[in-house]
Amino acid sequence: MTEGNTATRSAITIEDVQNLVKKKDEIEEQIKAYYDVLEDEKGVGMTGPLVDAEGFPRGDIDVYQVRSARHNVACLQNDHKEIMQQIEEALYRLHAYEREKREKDETQAKAEALEQDPPLPRPFAKVDAVTPGSPASMSGLQVGDEIFEFGTVNSQNFQNLQNIASVLQHSEGKPLSIAVIRSGKKVHLGLTPQ
Repeated sequence: MTEGNTATRSAITIEDVQNLVKKKDEIEEQIKAYYDVLEDEKGVGMTGPLVDAEGFPRGDIDVYQVRSARHNVACLQNDHKEIMQQIEEALYRLHAYEREKREKDETQAKAEALEQDPPLPRPFAKVDAVTPGSPASMSGLQVGDEIFEFGTVNSQNFQNLQNIASVLQHSEGKPLSIAVIRSGKKVHLGLTPQ
């Protein structure tokens, strides 16, 4: 099987499955018609005897018609078995194709969502108050800002507020980078501790 053939085999449609089901229904109708013929012949069916007790062909039935109907039923049952396998395979391929398509679409949608809105980092502190005239106020820090980066402190290495106090002591008079989440967006600020 070539690669191109695989793509063709997977691209089965619902109409293809419906056509197979229609063929199956036609075969079942033919089988039923032959069974009706066998029932009309004194209910001989598929296994009733075609000869009498002495071994001669029965005179009360059309032996040729019964044998012909039995033969046709046997052939149609083989056709029915084959079409059922084709339907099963077609349904499997249809669902596999739909599943692959859905997974591909979901993956693509996730990738597009990540490109549009990268996930926000996890904050480690929230600003409850900002003193007017303080370096924090002058930097633009606002009540409600969620801090996810304060100089070298971030959500991975933050342990307690002593980490922030230590960064402030070592950065007096030097600009310090702060990153916060404000209204669902990242905002970068600069602060010079005094």
